[in-house]
Amino acid sequence: MTLIKSISGIRGTIGGAVGENLTPIDAVKFAAAYGAWVKQNRKKDNYTVVVGRDARISGKMIQNLVMNTLIGQGINVVNLGLSTTPTVEVAVPMEHADGGIILTASHNPKQWNALKLLNEKGEFLDAEEGAKILELAESNTTDFANVDSLGKITKNDAYIDLHIIEVLDLPLVTVKPIEEANFRVVVDGVNSTGGIAIPLLLERLGVEVIKLYCEPNGHFPHNPEPLKEHLTDLSEAVKKHNADFGIVVDPDVDRLAFMDENGNMFGEEYTLVACADYVLSKTPGNTVSNMSSTRALRDVTEKHGGTYEASAVGEVNVVKLMKKNNVVIGGEGNGGIIYPSSHYGRDALVGVALFLSLLAEKKMTVSELRNTYPNYFMSKKKIELTPELDVDAVLKTIENRYQNEQLTTIDGVKIDFPENWVHLRKSNTEPIIRIYTEAKSQDEADALANKFITELSDIAGI
Repeated sequence: MTLIKSISGIRGTIGGAVGENLTPIDAVKFAAAYGAWVKQNRKKDNYTVVVGRDARISGKMIQNLVMNTLIGQGINVVNLGLSTTPTVEVAVPMEHADGGIILTASHNPKQWNALKLLNEKGEFLDAEEGAKILELAESNTTDFANVDSLGKITKNDAYIDLHIIEVLDLPLVTVKPIEEANFRVVVDGVNSTGGIAIPLLLERLGVEVIKLYCEPNGHFPHNPEPLKEHLTDLSEAVKKHNADFGIVVDPDVDRLAFMDENGNMFGEEYTLVACADYVLSKTPGNTVSNMSSTRALRDVTEKHGGTYEASAVGEVNVVKLMKKNNVVIGGEGNGGIIYPSSHYGRDALVGVALFLSLLAEKKMTVSELRNTYPNYFMSKKKIELTPELDVDAVLKTIENRYQNEQLTTIDGVKIDFPENWVHLRKSNTEPIIRIYTEAKSQDEADALANKFITELSDIAGI
């Protein structure tokens, strides 16, 4: 079993030994470190933190531990209960809170859970802030409040509704045309909180909803990562019900993927491409995604007269570059839509509303829409290395070998060839190098990945 402590939070498997898994003691230790950081960072008389969770089986236990730790530090808690990651992000500034915690392990299997940490803007902490919390967690110097200064927990069940209202109020979300389109949609909520939020949003937009795995009980009916090989039931349901398309989200509802009317994947990478195409057609500007995302976003951005730039992998890195470049939309190729007019966080609710607005305007099927975009194919592989191997040295050899190509080295090594690209980056948690490629055909993408697996093996001597 596993406990992973990183700058973005703490995640691990439930049960087992302290310090090796996400046990109650580890949850309390890390929550206390976050509470101490909030006090150091904000320097006020009163503090408030918003806390919400996905539907994982362990969620209520971990949330109670976290909330009671915070009130033990004299921090007030707004308890959203079952919620989504973007809903908590939206709630933090609405509550004028000092931070937020989301209890979710995103697309990890049901035995995992995690504490995702937000600042007072409802955005993920940066590397420096995350490192400070790790330092506080190991110092064991947290002070707790006396009995007269304990915080209070306030329950607020309204925020999914408030989040939906915020989405519907976005100027580019065209409610009336969507209602008039009479869409029929199958929603796979993977038995988590997407099964609450996405159908509610769709019903407010006049969409007929067919629910699949929308009971928020935490028993994931398939691998919760929204990839083609996990979604055969959704494909069958779309065809059976003669639906216009299918929607699937991950357990905390920050990743979004679509399935066309024939039961074929629209392509997780193309969620952002389609939403950006719509936004850029109304509000021209620039875009950002991470280095491992499809080149199609660059093509669509340039078609609308904008400039595209890639960030290092990781939502906080994408957001940082988005702010620097003042972009109108950005995100990650894993189906993460970040729309600054709403907030700086991946948000499947925003993505659904923008996609429906585009589809209502185009008056075409989802498969026809997909055919309007450049066709790229990706390969995602990895090579396992021995723990004692110097991974940085291996990547440096590749960098030197391809120094005459277009290189980006802010996150591993990315080589942009004229017709395709490869991105090599080391894992932060295990001795592997991830190999992402993209090309004009699947065979070409796979061949490029295999070529670099061979090169890396030769360099590493394995």
